[in-house]
Amino acid sequence: MKMLINSAETVVADALRGMAAAHPELDVDVERRIVVRRDARAGGRVGLVSGGGSGHEPLHAGFVGYGMLSAACPGEVFTSPVPDQMVRAAGAVDSGQGVLFVVKNYTGDVLNFDMAAELAEEDGLRVERVLVDDDVAVTDSLYTAGRRGTGATLFVEKIAGAAAEEGAPLERVAAIARKVNGASRSFGVALTACSTPAKGSPTFELPDGELELGVGIHGEPGRERRAMMPAREIAEIAVGAVLEELGEVGPADGPVLVLVNGMGATPLLELYGFHAEVARLLAARGVPVARTLVGNYVTSLDMAGCSVTLCRVDEELLRLWDAPVQTAALRWGR
Repeated sequence: MKMLINSAETVVADALRGMAAAHPELDVDVERRIVVRRDARAGGRVGLVSGGGSGHEPLHAGFVGYGMLSAACPGEVFTSPVPDQMVRAAGAVDSGQGVLFVVKNYTGDVLNFDMAAELAEEDGLRVERVLVDDDVAVTDSLYTAGRRGTGATLFVEKIAGAAAEEGAPLERVAAIARKVNGASRSFGVALTACSTPAKGSPTFELPDGELELGVGIHGEPGRERRAMMPAREIAEIAVGAVLEELGEVGPADGPVLVLVNGMGATPLLELYGFHAEVARLLAARGVPVARTLVGNYVTSLDMAGCSVTLCRVDEELLRLWDAPVQTAALRWGR
């Protein structure tokens, strides 16, 4: 596989150096692998810290900034960051109001963020943790006990970040984050496997003419493989799976946020075409759409495919979603 890198060993460090050069509003510690909003301690707000393995960009470092994350901890490709990173990040953003850890439900992330929270609390910081587990495709996977955390991570980080920006206390920011996660469901589809820099070849076998339904963001197996089909049929499967479980969330006739998320190698031409099918299906089922986001936000290196995330919102959550945000990857209202 051809990759635009210097070496597999330096790919994460090189990317962080590039981010530092492109975004002087961020403090990027390449050696310790921490990306921090420069004004993180200003204003006495709650700090939001997230992180995970690299390879899912712009998640998480691309969401550090006004109205979203205070800091992010990138690990090696598809590898959890270590507790020391998380503790340093928490210390760098704590203004005395406490810190919220946003954690995707993968075993390494959960264990390391739990350990980091204990260490931070020993240092006198107040820490809350929120687990994101929105993927409806499978209950357990190669890297999780329970549902995987995927596209809803963006919704949680944006809406909780807006609440923190407004000055909400730690307990309230954590409660809002949990509410968003509880109101969100996702389903992913892979057309090709991804290739890690270390391996230099596809991480799993997906024969020509087949797709993986319910794939995870590390290439974990989904529900089943089928022959390739038109976008309208893929959308019917994905939207149907999400709505089946979103029915648990009230009110049943409430509006939703829609994320049609590219896995990394799918062009916007295809993503917008796919979203046309998603919008058609939601309209046919009487699901009102409040806001829509289409693009590459929670990726899996060079995987072709997409995921659909729906989040049922009330007036407060929609207001917080609409609140200004200014990060490398998401910005409006400023």
